Amino acid sequence: MREAEIKGVSRRRSFVITTHRNKRDRPAPDLVQRHFKATSINQLWIADMTYIPTWAGFLYLAVVIDVFSRKVVGWSFGETMTANLVITALNMALITRKPGKVIHHSDQGSQYTSVEFGKRCKEMGVRPSMGSVGDAYDNAMAESFFASLECELIDRRSWKNKTEARLAIFTWIESWYNPTRRHSGLGYLSPNNFERKLNENNQTSINFNPLSQVETFSTP
Repeated sequence: MREAEIKGVSRRRSFVITTHRNKRDRPAPDLVQRHFKATSINQLWIADMTYIPTWAGFLYLAVVIDVFSRKVVGWSFGETMTANLVITALNMALITRKPGKVIHHSDQGSQYTSVEFGKRCKEMGVRPSMGSVGDAYDNAMAESFFASLECELIDRRSWKNKTEARLAIFTWIESWYNPTRRHSGLGYLSPNNFERKLNENNQTSINFNPLSQVETFSTP
């Protein structure tokens, strides 16, 4: 590594707790049970929040990820961890994807168990799902995404203000992670390319008509 001028990146120790459970709110049932698998887009979404340190204080990021393609389909920034932060990320996913009865899986943070978030899910036909308290494996795919974000960007940079951090993370998601970053679980395709390939295959299947190769006759 020294000869190749490669430096390892160590992951930070988390000292900011982003999951605060409100014991008065009733969590949704766990519809996933750690089986992070989907057979098509908009079947299962996972969601979580993390923090980004800047010289001007913490910035918070909420994301929604489609399990099928690993694509970040919704995201939002905030200076406080409120229900509005996760609702904004959900709204972006709803606008860009227009799903049917998608499952939205998260932890039991007070933002996700809030009345406001539950009401928005009910309005849009979203089925909320939540893992148990204090178990990262119940939302492992979201944890894995944030680990990549931290290792590839956050741990390598520092920002003087929150605007710089927003721009850097937006660029990482929309110019690198979704269109370019390859995943072994996707056959080493990026999320965008994986979905594009799926659409092309589906279009080929739809357009193929075996009767088009057979001469047909009609009665005048």
